[in-house]
Amino acid sequence: MTSKTITAAASGTWTLGDLVVNRIGFGAMRLTQNGEAFAADAVPSDRGRAISVLRRAVELGVNHIDTAAYYFSALRSANELINQALAPYPDDLVITTKVGPGRDPSGEWLPHATPQQLRGQVEENLRQLGRDHLDVVNLRIVGTDSIAERFGALADLRDAGLIRHLGLANVCPKHLSEAQAIAPVVCVQNMYGLGTRPEQQELLRTCGERGVAFVPFYSIAGSGREAGASGADSDEVLAVARAHRASAAQVQIAWTLHRGAHVLAIPGTGNPDHLAANVAAGALRLSEDELAILDSLHQSGA
Repeated sequence: MTSKTITAAASGTWTLGDLVVNRIGFGAMRLTQNGEAFAADAVPSDRGRAISVLRRAVELGVNHIDTAAYYFSALRSANELINQALAPYPDDLVITTKVGPGRDPSGEWLPHATPQQLRGQVEENLRQLGRDHLDVVNLRIVGTDSIAERFGALADLRDAGLIRHLGLANVCPKHLSEAQAIAPVVCVQNMYGLGTRPEQQELLRTCGERGVAFVPFYSIAGSGREAGASGADSDEVLAVARAHRASAAQVQIAWTLHRGAHVLAIPGTGNPDHLAANVAAGALRLSEDELAILDSLHQSGA
């Protein structure tokens, strides 16, 4: 499928609290370096190219960018690239960031933030992005322990005006219920794509029932995670791609969007051609037969 004139508006819209976004967004994780994200020996990305990709994303109608202060490599910070490329920010641009994990200046991961440390992480995102408030802050979780104290700390920062809306990342259904008992939740980010674990389907459905956006990450990479897509696309995906003159990656993005009107996509890339193709995937309409084939593939865990 051609991607030259297709914008993110073709994907439709969803509202995060009171913020309207196109369902195709952009993930900033891959902007900071070439190769596997967070790898200690990765080569820093070209600054000019990263900035041009961000500006092109906005030109293509992307108004939802996902980032984090811990998205950095030697010489590069995703937040500061976003600031340099896009400030002063367009009025309709929604920047979503994450707190919870941390990395020291050498890139080593730190223990997850305590409730008291979360304010410092929020303030660091504010400083790097050059904002006086954050549009959406997701509390990223590792494990199944209670999140009440940490989410409550973010709710306090929301009440103080530093955060507009709250979300969650890498959670299970009980976390969503626990958080919603404390403050409104506008989105949940979890790993999801063709062949991901079946329990994610339960959470996707629950989010839809509660009016919460479900935002898959690694929807193209799958088990490749930070390293990127493995390239081992199934015959079924490739057949659907050929029928639409599209790429396998575009089919995978489109399939996630077909899972519900509340599903958003945040594919990331440092390649301007891949960016245009990812945005164009929002216009790909799969037939009922094609969806049935891909759904069966998903249920089989392929």
